Amino acid sequence: LKTAEQTPLTAFYAGKLFLEAGLPPGVLNIVSGFGATAGAALASHMDVDKLAFTGSTDTGKVILGLAANSNLKPVTLELGGKSPFIVFEDADIDKAVELAHFALFFNQGQCCCAGSRTFVHEKVYDEFVEKSKARALKRVVGDPFRKGIEQGPQIDLKQFEKVMKYIKSGIESNATLECGGDQIGDKGYFIQPTVFSNVKDDMLIAQDEIFGPVQSILKFSDVDEVIKRANETKYGLAAGVFTKNLDTANRVSRALKAGTVWVNCFDVFDAAIPFGGYKMSGNGREKGIYSLNNYLQIKAVVTALNKPAWI
Repeated sequence: LKTAEQTPLTAFYAGKLFLEAGLPPGVLNIVSGFGATAGAALASHMDVDKLAFTGSTDTGKVILGLAANSNLKPVTLELGGKSPFIVFEDADIDKAVELAHFALFFNQGQCCCAGSRTFVHEKVYDEFVEKSKARALKRVVGDPFRKGIEQGPQIDLKQFEKVMKYIKSGIESNATLECGGDQIGDKGYFIQPTVFSNVKDDMLIAQDEIFGPVQSILKFSDVDEVIKRANETKYGLAAGVFTKNLDTANRVSRALKAGTVWVNCFDVFDAAIPFGGYKMSGNGREKGIYSLNNYLQIKAVVTALNKPAWI
């Protein structure tokens, strides 16, 4: 296991727990370092027979190239996303607002399957925007080790600056800044929970993976339109569909090009439910037998018989 260079300590602690649980020494090996050195060494090493990577799409491409140029090791990738969160006019609006808030702001927005494109039907759009703004304004930001805190800082200065650039881009492209949009305090990488309305599909905040606490709310008018717009992205990791109509739920969930579709819920996981992406969100699946298959090889053994039984 090679950790992200920003977060080595959690993996080391997990390794300690594995040893306490009885895992023999040497079975799990944890490497800490930067991608260009430690990561590249693992990806290109001839004695490494399989790779699984979780991270950005750009880094995933680099890893595929390194694997191809070494021993053609198989690689499974869980990469970026720009997941649609679709709210139809018959949805429970209060529940949808809360789940859309959770889907986007969880872990400071640093979540690969974040519902970062919130599509809302025009009949309930204004109500949804107002309630989403009110919910974001109530979000408690601060020291994540303190009780009652909902949002901590971004992981580092680089990510903080990236998110702030996207917020500036949203403002400059004439999306409506409903709330947030600024740093909190002058110490640490805390960003105000930010909500944009009147977002258009061609804006950067609706196209790129921001990986931060920035909610973009888009308006749609019918099912065919929102399916088309939801699929017009290079990503395809996850999606959410909120409606009381079973036919709508079935139709949209089948039409969306995403590895996981949640209906009237979001971020619901289980060890047996496959997780992974379409398109630039990666290949292969995690969890259960779907994950184990990535680590297995099929072998055919043919043995000659001196006198076959059928003769």
